[in-house]
Amino acid sequence: MQDEMTDTTVTDVVTDALVGFGCEREEITRAATFESLDIDSLDLAELAQVIEERFGVVLKGSDVVTLKTLGDLIDLIVARA
Repeated sequence: MQDEMTDTTVTDVVTDALVGFGCEREEITRAATFESLDIDSLDLAELAQVIEERFGVVLKGSDVVTLKTLGDLIDLIVARA
């Protein structure tokens, strides 16, 4: 079952996933970049799976390349839901 799509819900899911990858919760902000959080391509692939399972939003490789910040990712997910 898909969760209700709100900015807060998406932010919470993404934050929890990134913490699971070893990121420090206080470093996870909308302005943070994947590079600044030391998120590699395997982490991004796993994050994309989490997003698809929770929200039914499929992220393509071309999407991930264009994203600069976590805020960009969150906005994309909310827009596609």
